[in-house]
This record gives sequence, structure tokens and C-alpha cells, in this order.
Amino acid sequence: MFPEAFKQRILNQKYLDAEALLKALKEPSPVSIRINPSKWNIVPEDSETVPWCDNGYYLRTRPSFTLDPLFHSGCYYPQEASSMFLEQAIRQTVGSLENIRVLDLCGAPGGKSSHLSALIGQNSLLVANDVIRSRAVILSETVTKWGSGNTLITQNDPSAFGKLEGYFDIILIDAPCSGEGMFRSSVALEEWSAENAAHCSERQKRILMDVWPALKENGILIYSTCTFNPGENEENIKWLTDKHKAESVNLNIADFEGIAEIDYQGIKGYGFYPDKIRGEGFFMSVIRKTGIQEPIHPKSQKKPELKPGKADLAVAEKWTEFLPDRILKWGSEAFAVPCEAEDYIFLFQNLKIIKPGTNIFVLKGNDYLPSHELALSNHIKKDAFAVDEIDLSDALAFLKRDNFTFHNATKGWNIATYKNINLGFFKNLGNRVNNYFPVEWRIRMNIPEPGKENIIDWKDNGNNIT
Repeated sequence: MFPEAFKQRILNQKYLDAEALLKALKEPSPVSIRINPSKWNIVPEDSETVPWCDNGYYLRTRPSFTLDPLFHSGCYYPQEASSMFLEQAIRQTVGSLENIRVLDLCGAPGGKSSHLSALIGQNSLLVANDVIRSRAVILSETVTKWGSGNTLITQNDPSAFGKLEGYFDIILIDAPCSGEGMFRSSVALEEWSAENAAHCSERQKRILMDVWPALKENGILIYSTCTFNPGENEENIKWLTDKHKAESVNLNIADFEGIAEIDYQGIKGYGFYPDKIRGEGFFMSVIRKTGIQEPIHPKSQKKPELKPGKADLAVAEKWTEFLPDRILKWGSEAFAVPCEAEDYIFLFQNLKIIKPGTNIFVLKGNDYLPSHELALSNHIKKDAFAVDEIDLSDALAFLKRDNFTFHNATKGWNIATYKNINLGFFKNLGNRVNNYFPVEWRIRMNIPEPGKENIIDWKDNGNNIT
């Protein structure tokens, strides 16, 4: 089942038990989710907490996330439990999370980006990046559903960030790797080779070197992979610290049974082995930049004309809680950007941005069409639009862009809600209804008969919410 070269290497690898690990990798993967506390604060029924994440939960069985409207509305994200350890790296190493700049360099599909977005709060900026266009689009969808409003999405090679010297307080590199920690998946097994692992190690070194200048002095770099290979993990971090002034940062794992503390020539790493913890294979190391790094002072070049008109601002103020000076307009579209306008323009002129922030509306003629992003945003004003609460069957029809039954919709713009959570906009024209749920996000699978959806049961004070 497992590649012979992999088995031979782990036989003598420190910190792990090869026999126990191989046995664990033949078992089914645990199922876990992380709840979005800004939208949803109800615990899954018959679940257990992920020890190192305040809002992480293990589920007993795997539901159909596609058939759960709460997933589509960003109430939770299915995320591998080991990777939620990012929360400890942030909380234990960063003093204040106010007014900081964070880069998630390899952000797709968005689990860690949405986690960072929730951790750093509304007064900080997260730049979530992926170099591959298709993956960056998926990342954008995840962040949009999460609704925090403090994140912009970019599509750049790591080298593009090197010129933003000293710009970020925290950089997360969840590096592309050989994927040994995911060997419960046949895809990961088929793609593995010793040659590919060596190639990944060299690529990781390039990524580390390219992005290092963007980290400010005393800033934190968090490096993670989903592999057990020391050549892609602690050895790469040691290689980096030999070339630059940095110190390894210890994390307190006393309360988390099963995590292996790795010590490699003074570099501390944290190994998650499936025979010891309930999760997939994972590695993380944290270092602090100690060398002098002169920060760049953002000065944009000739500013593009992005100022919205009075009527635009009036609509944005009526519909949202965004600060007026964060609202910019490109052609017919208005966005609330997650930083000062001067900062945004600087980033815009140095990076390829594919999601500037939260899209508020599109102006067509004299009509303001609210964006789907606005419906999912935590910054939409509660009384800005009429809402129509629909049941599960109609919610799935709405998400599939099929005919659905509404109940108390007024004429004009309405928000379809499920369990009082926004799903998206529809417009009641009297004789018909236009569904504005994005075509590219619609459910494509067949919807089962009501009652056979296999979705999460939730409990509130001990009572199921079904």
C-alpha cells in the first residue's frame, strides 16, 4: 500500500513509531469542522472539541456538507483538525492582534485563511494569496462565505511579496509538500515519490527565501506542511535560519496530548502523527525575525480615481456598517476594502488582487444591485433588506437555483434566510422571482427527498436543532 522508499525512511526517523504510524494511516480520516463564531455559536450534536482550537469540533460521521445551507452561508468550514493548531501559534507568539498585517502565502482552499481572518479581528489586514488562478478563485469563495471583511485575495508568485520589505507582522507559509500526512487518500499515495519529495524541499526553500524580506523585524513566520519528511520540515527551517538572523520560538503544548516536540539543532517543530493524535499528519515550526529589516513606507504612485459619488456612499451607508473612507469604486462596482485607501492602492500597484474586499453593489443604469458578497458579510445592516425565512427543502432549491417557495417576501429585494442565517438575495417582481445566488456556486448534485439530506444536527442548550 505504501511506497517502499517511504517505509524505509520512517523506520529510522526520530520522533515517530513507523509501525504504529503505518497502521494508523490505514484507518479512516477523522471528520472535523471549525465554526464561524461571528455567524453561528451552536455546537454540533454528538461532537467532541478539538483541543487546540476554541471553535473546532470532531464529528462522529461525515455529513454531506454540500446539502447543508449553513456550510454555503459560512457558518462553519470543514477543516482538518491538526491544521487548526495554527490558533496556538498565533495566540502564543503574537502580543496584540490589533492593527497588524498578516500574509497567508499559500492560502487555498481557505481553511487557514478563514481561521486567521477570525483570529485577527476587524482592525487588522489579512492578505490571502495563491499563485494558481483556479485555486485563488476557490480561496476567494471561502473567504467570501466567511464574511469577515478584513481580507483581500491575491494571485502572485511568492517573489512578488519580496519587494514589500518589512510589510507584514505575520507570514504563514503552508508550503506545497509531498503530502505524506495525507496518505489516507489514494491520490496522495499515487502522487508521492522520493524524487518529488526532494523537489518539494527545494521549492520550499525558494519560497522561504523569496518571501523573507516581506516579514518585518521581530515579525513571526509560521511554516507548516502536511508531510513527515524532515527534509521538507525542520531541516528547511534550519537552512533558513543559517542564512538569516532568526530565532526558533517554543510553543507550550503541555495541554495537548500526543503532539511531538521536535528539536533539530535548536529548531523546534511540532509533529502531528495520526497514531498519536486525532487528525492527519502535520508539521509546524515558528520563527521570529531578529535581523534588521528596514520597513517599506507605502507610497503609492499616481492614484487611480476610485472615489465613489455621494449617491454611492449613501447606498453603502444605508446597506452596510463599513467606514465611508474604506469604500472605493471601480467603474460600476463598489467595494469595502480591508485597509486604509492609501494602503490598498499601494498593494494594488504591487500585487495582482483578485478580490479587493467586500463587493457591496453593482450599478446598472440607475439601479443599485446588491452583491451576493454583501448578503454573506458580517457588515450588512440587519434592517437594510426584507428577509424571508425558508425551510431546508426550499433552501436547497434556492442554492441549486431551482424554483423555491417564499413566504413573506415583499416586492423588491429580499434575503433568503435559513435558521436566520443569510443565504443570498432574490428579487420579488410580483409575477416572478429572480434568484441572485451565484451561478458558479450553485449546487449541482441531485437533491434527495426531504429528511434524507444527511447534514449536521446542532444542539442549543442540550436541545437538537434539526
